Amino acid sequence: MTAPLLTAEDVAVLLGVGTDWIYSETRAGRIPHVKLGRYRRYRRESIDAWLLELEAGGSVSSTNRGGTARTARPMAPRM
Repeated sequence: MTAPLLTAEDVAVLLGVGTDWIYSETRAGRIPHVKLGRYRRYRRESIDAWLLELEAGGSVSSTNRGGTARTARPMAPRM
């Protein structure tokens, strides 16, 4: 069985950043997410893989609103 999807609030707590940053990065297509109508949800496995890519200094591919692959640039969280 697949783990439950995470909310932006869940991901913010996981990463130690604010939800505004999560929403902004999601809209920009820089965080891997699943679009469910007007909702955005996150798979823990995708977030973990995305973090490993960032840590390794590589580029990160995620799905943007149009459903195509997009390379993300790591950004420092706003505090």
